[in-house]
Amino acid sequence: MESSSFAHRLTISAAMPRMAVGKGSAINIGFLAPLSGQAESWGLPGLQGCRIWESWLNRAGGLLIGGRRHPIRIHASDCAGGPEAAREGAMALVQHHDVQLMMMLGGDSFSAVADYLAERRILTSTLLPSDLSPDTRYLIAPSEVHPIYVVTGVDWLTRARPDLGRVALCSQRDAMGLPSLATYRAAFKAADCAIVKEVQYPAEGGDATAIVGAMLAEAPDILCWCTSYTPMVHALTEAAHAAGFKGRILSCTLDQYDVLAQKLGADYLEGVTFQFPDFDDPALSEKAFFFNRPNAFYDEYNEKFPGSWSAVSWEYAAILDIWHAAVEKAGTTNPISVLAAMKQLGHVTHAFGSAEWWGAEIFGIDNALVGDWPVVTIQRGKARIVSFESVPAWLSRHSALLRAEMYALGQMWDQRMGQTGPRLGARRL
Repeated sequence: MESSSFAHRLTISAAMPRMAVGKGSAINIGFLAPLSGQAESWGLPGLQGCRIWESWLNRAGGLLIGGRRHPIRIHASDCAGGPEAAREGAMALVQHHDVQLMMMLGGDSFSAVADYLAERRILTSTLLPSDLSPDTRYLIAPSEVHPIYVVTGVDWLTRARPDLGRVALCSQRDAMGLPSLATYRAAFKAADCAIVKEVQYPAEGGDATAIVGAMLAEAPDILCWCTSYTPMVHALTEAAHAAGFKGRILSCTLDQYDVLAQKLGADYLEGVTFQFPDFDDPALSEKAFFFNRPNAFYDEYNEKFPGSWSAVSWEYAAILDIWHAAVEKAGTTNPISVLAAMKQLGHVTHAFGSAEWWGAEIFGIDNALVGDWPVVTIQRGKARIVSFESVPAWLSRHSALLRAEMYALGQMWDQRMGQTGPRLGARRL
């Protein structure tokens, strides 16, 4: 895989004379993710980021295949309505638009369409590598390795603050929350941090005051929201503030933290640790990055879609970047050839630098890219990267612990095979 980013290649091509090439038909891409509802922040901002990527590529002439340039067309469908909405959306995107790549958030929505997409050999991406199994040959997790990267936040925080020895966790019971809970369990145990309370609440949300109250009853130093959806992250943080919690808060995401800061005061959010930077972060200018111009992407996004920047605003676009390089390398959009091109060198450049294909020991197949991932804290009201931590290095030390916690919550691939939904853990509020 080429190490140069799509944006970098655009910059070079824009400065050079255009070579005469033929104009081909449009290449269609499907976007099947929640565009409304509880998980909207994991879908809609990603689609908006893809629209920027789409316009950048098409302004540069399109996708170059065999001497012909093809415009890209992204077609979206909202699967927030549940499995039936996911199935109807997948069928419409495949049958009406002949999509060559299907981008999904994953989880329960992917389970509903997995067989349909596999039978048609549709190359599909997910943000949740917990969707992977030996049967998902055409499913890839090349951008976000949720929840595996959350170990980096735990590892950094417990090193930086060894005095914080007690943590209380909470998570929703669904295909997003349970793998996250298992991974946070493993990360805190690897750091010798005592898990003093764990609360599982329904996928549609819960009573934040009651959840936080149960967590605080055990006098934790850290409150961890795992991968709660944005409405619950806000509600839980507000409940912690109302209860007078003075310790550290850890969360996978902290989307729209500026709204929380306005409600609670920037001082209360100082030090909150999570995993997703803003793209105007100075640390990104010094990092091998999938966009050559992260600031330009960030600025254009906020201009076009003000107030909606989230953890996934760039992630689906990062998938498109990797797919684009593989298509031009393979000279075709055929999923078998594109996947082979992605895998050819073993190491590729993903969102935050060099990465490697991994996953067989947890997911049964090496279709997830792992590499460095940023740890972010709120500093004087602004998200700032404090470290880039290695996911592969953590896995080399603690993969057995991660496997054990995944098994404990029924989230290993061999446990999920044939299940209609995630197996639930025993400890609940």
